[in-house]
Amino acid sequence: MSKILYRGNLFADYFQIYLRDETHPDLPDDYTDEVIARRLAAGPYAIILHTARNMTVLVCVEWHDQCPALDLDAYQHVAEAGFHCPSGQLMLAGLTDYGPTAPRLAVKAGALGMRVNMSGLDTLSEDGLDGDDHYLVQLWHAAELQDLRLLKSWSER
Repeated sequence: MSKILYRGNLFADYFQIYLRDETHPDLPDDYTDEVIARRLAAGPYAIILHTARNMTVLVCVEWHDQCPALDLDAYQHVAEAGFHCPSGQLMLAGLTDYGPTAPRLAVKAGALGMRVNMSGLDTLSEDGLDGDDHYLVQLWHAAELQDLRLLKSWSER
């Protein structure tokens, strides 16, 4: 069983969107080439998605009762990680969004599993301003934190 927590457009300023525990403002600050290639950075209380465009992009966040089935054929890039959400409230925002007005998403407090599924990465215009890229974030309660794993990689051509 799944539930949509958020579906809408977010401005991915600096090619980044984050999801973090509302009471823990620190974001991952690892910006190695490997992290950028994975398109996902994970910290103890947050994750950062690295988008294909530095523009407004479509984002959907779903809550699942358990880890959802993996469908690698439906997406171009897929990565998983885990992080803590002790408050049970997540904040979803672009890197430079105003925090007090950013969407809040209620989840089960504790360790979370997270999978980001990216598609439409090959639809970007030559200048990178337009495209049909979208980002599905799947969340679930996890018994323990999982390490960051790249399950399917998309590389720019």
